[in-house]
Order: sequence, then structure tokens, then C-alpha cells
Amino acid sequence: MNKATINGIQQVGIGVKDANEAWKWYRRIFKMDVPIFQDSAEAALMTRYTAGKVEKRHAILAMNMQGGGGFEIWQFTSRTPTGPQKAIAWGDLGILAVKIRCKDIQETYAFMQSEGVELLGTPTKNPIGVSHFYLKDPYGNIFEIEENQSWFSKNSDLTGGVSGVVIGVTDVEKSIPLYKSHYQHSEILFQDTKVWDDFAPLVGDEESFSRVILRSPGERTGAFGKLLCQTTVELVAVKDSKRAKIYEGRLWGDLGFIHVCFDVCGMKNLRTNLQNSGFPFTVDSNNGFDMGKAAGHFAYIEDPDGTLVEMVETHKIPIMEKWGWYLDLKKRKQGKTLPNFIVKMLSLNRVKA
Repeated sequence: MNKATINGIQQVGIGVKDANEAWKWYRRIFKMDVPIFQDSAEAALMTRYTAGKVEKRHAILAMNMQGGGGFEIWQFTSRTPTGPQKAIAWGDLGILAVKIRCKDIQETYAFMQSEGVELLGTPTKNPIGVSHFYLKDPYGNIFEIEENQSWFSKNSDLTGGVSGVVIGVTDVEKSIPLYKSHYQHSEILFQDTKVWDDFAPLVGDEESFSRVILRSPGERTGAFGKLLCQTTVELVAVKDSKRAKIYEGRLWGDLGFIHVCFDVCGMKNLRTNLQNSGFPFTVDSNNGFDMGKAAGHFAYIEDPDGTLVEMVETHKIPIMEKWGWYLDLKKRKQGKTLPNFIVKMLSLNRVKA
């Protein structure tokens, strides 16, 4: 297999009606307050998933500097985005929840209560003994808050960035190789099938689910690997009934979790590896994209159930845009992490809640 490295979950795309309004809420509740870019343009390369039409959009990539992946908050500006035709059921096919790291589960839960967040149940433990709870944002998206030991830096904020995703699949055995090998969440922490007590706030009746928790290596790679931290991918499959595709009949960019994006070094090698395993790139910027002041190479594949997975190899990123300071990552050795002080400079762009 040709060498490529996955440096972490860079971001999760979230389709919303009003990006600025949503970002304000995510800043207040999750401290996603450092913008990497804010850009308005046409999504010309995504017509495969926008019914053959070039749609205009506004996007904000925001990070939490304590560590973890970010949110790519996405708003169509040329059309009104649509939601699912019926309420999403736990176990439907697609991204079911985004995991957010926290330091203390009880303190974080109390904060969410005080802020009037819609909480789903109370803190409990998952099958590997991690304390967690679920909540819904104002737009109906489910987030899983979990205690976590992987951080880039620490301040007084209760939460960090994205620590993983929960993905609904039809068959965990068919999905494990993609996320375990190609996306390098190589450690299987847990695998079993049963009725799960901690899923009780998410399902109406007792129902059996297959459940797999995969974790990335502890060693960080790539320019921003230390910031992205260690992450997990949790695969969930319904045992006794079929589930619908979350984005069936809708467009990429419509309301909800539209993709999970992995940070990559060695995109061309990754393309070959995925192609040889039956996962061809369905969208490929061919070594060039420009999101305002950030640039690089992005691509998409579909997982075995059609869930969109994005990959980004970043070439240029603004550290201090107002001073004209941009970092050219193409000149760096593949896989080498940036010094912490340079990464921390991004916090100078912080936007208060």
C-alpha cells in the first residue's frame, strides 16, 4: 500500500439555514470560536451531489484551540436548504452524531443545563467506560459530549473540539476496513451487539444494535495533527430492521451533518489505495481549491452506505490574515507537525461569543 497518513478528523460539515447564527450558538456552547476561513463562493466541483447545478454557498471553518476537529458550518445562498422528510431515527445511514470532548462530564452537563440546551438523558458510561451524554442543537443535530484525555492545550473552557463521529451503517463488518485501514482508526476498542442502556435516550423502543468503536493512534502526524488530537469513529448498525439514508432525496449541503473530513498527507497515494479497494474518488479538486485565504487539495468518496467522506490535504492556511501571514505547507516534510507556538497563533483570530 502506498504511504498516506491520516492526521485526524479535520472537521465535520454542518448544513444550516443561517451560518452566522449557527456559528454564534456553537461559539457560546462549544467554544468553536477560532475561524480558519470564512468564504462565499460557488461549489462548482460538487454538482454530482447538487443535482447537476452549481450552487452558491457561505462556509465558516471554526476550531476550538484546546484541541479536536472543527465545524465547517455550511449555508446555501442560492437555494433554501431542506431537512429530512421524516425524523432521523438512531441507526439511520449517515452521520448520526458528532462527538465533542470535555474535561468533566458533570460540570459540562450542568453548564449545558444552565444555557437551556436540549439534553437527551443524563450522563452515563459507554461500553468502554467513558462518561458521556447526548444533546440536540437548535437545528436538530445530535452531539455526544464525552470525557476525553487527548488535548492540545487547556484553558478554562469546559469543552474542546470534535473527538469523533457516530456513523449509521448497514453492516459494521463491511464498514470496518474502510475506517480502520484507510482512515487509520486502527484500534478496535469495542465490538458487540445488544440492547444498549446508554442509547435509551435516542431510541423509542428497546432495540438491538451492533456497535464498534475504533480509535486513531496516539502519535500525531501532519502539520496540525497535535491540534486535531486523537479521535474515534463509532459504527452503529440496527440488527433487526432496515434504516433509511439520512440524505436520501436531498442535496449535499442540505440541513444536517453533510460529511466527515479527514486531514491527509499523501492525497495521491490515498487516492490509489482507496481506488484499489473499491472506493474511487467521486469528487476531486485535482490538487487545487481555494477557500478564500486557505488552499489545498480536497476529494470525496462514499462509504459502503453512501455516506460522504471528505479528505483535505492543506497547502496554505492563514495564521494572521490581517498581517498577511500565510503558512505554505507544501514546503514542509510530509507528516511533520508544526511547533506548538505557531499553531497557537491561530487563537489570535478568536471571535468572542
